[in-house]
Amino acid sequence: MKFADFQHILSPERLNRYVVACGNDTRNAMSLYRLNLNLSQEVFTLLSCFEVSLRNAIDRELTARYGVDWLRDSVANGGIFDIAGCRDSARIISKTYNRLNHNGEYTHYKLLAEMEFGVWKYMFANPQYRATGQILLRIFPNKPRSSAEIQYNNTYMFNELDGINILRNRIAHHEPICFARRQPQIGTVYILNAYQNLHKLFMWMGIDSHSLLYGLDHVQQVCNRINAI
Repeated sequence: MKFADFQHILSPERLNRYVVACGNDTRNAMSLYRLNLNLSQEVFTLLSCFEVSLRNAIDRELTARYGVDWLRDSVANGGIFDIAGCRDSARIISKTYNRLNHNGEYTHYKLLAEMEFGVWKYMFANPQYRATGQILLRIFPNKPRSSAEIQYNNTYMFNELDGINILRNRIAHHEPICFARRQPQIGTVYILNAYQNLHKLFMWMGIDSHSLLYGLDHVQQVCNRINAI
């Protein structure tokens, strides 16, 4: 496709950053745009596996403590999230449960699967962490022991998950991830750091991420192609 047609479809505003980063080489700019999409696909695959692993680990802990319908029950009158500090979580869970129940589609697993990543992130915010019995750090059996310098507590895990949530949202909203942070140039340091962090969190959960993602993880290879432009 000619660059003029490519630009007409995707808009000059969207492509300008790619053109600038490629020194006004429009052919390379198109290649970079396509590689950014490729990288976004690769990273989103890893994020999807991590999200499912995280929510299932949380579910196992809270099912053992509160029963198989703990998520539905958490927002009932007197439920663990029926408190002021958990109002936003309760609103999201209630809205989804009410829709599923109204349509005769409710199952615990379906409600679980329809929660957005933010719900799981906020399980480690102080109000939700206390409401669930302060047990959810158990899902990270391999995390380091806290020290005077670093406390690997629920707040630490919330911040780790917040970084993942930000990356997930960037990809979902079609933002580029092939550039240096706040710089008009090609750079994959940010995404490679996030990639290593994902593998670290898998390891902390006791999951062999390389085996889990066998045949799916090509992030470093795509980053190498981007850096070679």
